[in-house]
Amino acid sequence: MSARLKLALSYAGFLMVAGALLLVIVWVFLLRYAPREAISLRGGLDENGMRGPGFFIPGRLDLWEAFYPKAGAALGLLLVLGLAGGWFLAGRMLAPLNRIAAAARLATGGSLSHRIRMEGRNDEFRELADAFDAMLERLDAHVAEQQRFAANASHELRTPLAISQTMLDVARSDPARRDDELLDRLYLVNARAIELTEALLLMSRSDQRTFTRERVDLSLVAEEAAETLLPLAERRGAAITVSGDVAAADGSHALLLQMATNLVHNAIVHNLDDGGTVRVATAVHSGHVVFTVENTGPMLTPHLVSTLTEPFQRGTRRIRSDHPGVGLGLAIVKSIVGAHDGTLALAARPEGGLRVEVRLPLKVA
Repeated sequence: MSARLKLALSYAGFLMVAGALLLVIVWVFLLRYAPREAISLRGGLDENGMRGPGFFIPGRLDLWEAFYPKAGAALGLLLVLGLAGGWFLAGRMLAPLNRIAAAARLATGGSLSHRIRMEGRNDEFRELADAFDAMLERLDAHVAEQQRFAANASHELRTPLAISQTMLDVARSDPARRDDELLDRLYLVNARAIELTEALLLMSRSDQRTFTRERVDLSLVAEEAAETLLPLAERRGAAITVSGDVAAADGSHALLLQMATNLVHNAIVHNLDDGGTVRVATAVHSGHVVFTVENTGPMLTPHLVSTLTEPFQRGTRRIRSDHPGVGLGLAIVKSIVGAHDGTLALAARPEGGLRVEVRLPLKVA
């Protein structure tokens, strides 16, 4: 049976039970004042010798014979009204579910742009429809982001492979080629392709949240990332300062270290040409662990800052080194922060450069 038929039968059954109970109560109270047997008395003679009218008191059997046909008709009418009214009311009540089911079928067919947008009062069906709309909106945005990411990744992976193919073609047609130089250039191109592939795998791992959670002190992670990148900072004339208190988060040490390394590396390579500073700080505030990285650098527009976490974005310019990067540093940071139920905020510094703030839930000991 459909849900509508079940509800209609339930409404009719409840109405029948209530009607029968009401009739039983009436009948019980009525019998209290009726004699067991009928009483019939003849009238007496008046002064003219005429017999006066008598009176008749019905018994319980007489009352039952007069009552049950009307009671049966009333119950039959209640049954018809209960079925018809229950069918109508059930249809009205289940109409929002039909709209939600139709939207779900459209989503199953691949159409994620449809929205229910249910009007009316804020009841349970309205709450369910709003939650379903929010789910469709997130799915639609996620699918669009994945499609855009796949297109960008395909383009980025195609570039080093095409360069390798071109260099091999040129080398094969050049009789005076130098094998050592060719090998060096192929090594760099191949290293870039490998790095890009590893970055894509890291993003996939963080998006799927396939990692073991443990207690991670971000202050130690910050010091480890700064120590690892200190030679790069010295070559570029940038100074790194690390400060802050113990800040324990719940997550993957490897992923959080990758997050810190990407942020510090990004702050170093996008710093001032004549040296600059990179400040890394950790703190605990309002039940959250706050990890902040600031750097000096060129002036950034709000529009540019809003696009920096998109995959394959490289800031205002290509990085001036033999390590051009793959454009996934901040995108990986965004993925790792999201996998740890945190928030990522980027803001341009008024004096130039970028400030990145990561907020993660505090690990309670």
